[in-house]
Amino acid sequence: MNTTASAGYHERLRVPLRWWAQGTMLIATLWLTLIVALIGSSAAWVAWGATAAAMVLLAAFLRIYGDAKIVVRDGWFRAGRASIELRHVGTVEALDAEQTRLVSGRDADVRAYLLLRPYLKKSVRVQITDPADPAPYWLVSSRHPQALADALSAAVRDTAGRRPEQPTS
Repeated sequence: MNTTASAGYHERLRVPLRWWAQGTMLIATLWLTLIVALIGSSAAWVAWGATAAAMVLLAAFLRIYGDAKIVVRDGWFRAGRASIELRHVGTVEALDAEQTRLVSGRDADVRAYLLLRPYLKKSVRVQITDPADPAPYWLVSSRHPQALADALSAAVRDTAGRRPEQPTS
């Protein structure tokens, strides 16, 4: 996590190490099953080939799933594949585990943009004020929700302070 003033905020939602360990154990079980089931001299090549392919698929899945980035910088807020200008960000609220569970479940709005990870229990709710955006808010998982909320709020204040005054009629 990077929260310096010039860099804004940066966080990558990588999968936990236990997912890698559990996936590796699953692949090892596959290898053992194939070795036992395919008795013969060519069985080893089949087992190792299938195991290698499964390991590559597992690694690709975990890397892609864990590559979600949260960035606040240069007047933009990016969460995963979505991005929005900070001038369209309203109130920002860090949520604890229970609030996150409610907002992502029972009290959820189907139009909301969700970047949630099951291994992260806390999140940040970001109100979207852009009338052209159908999402009323974004709900973004974070390992450091208060730091993200603080960085977003500060960046929104900075952006609002730099906007030219609107002429009054």
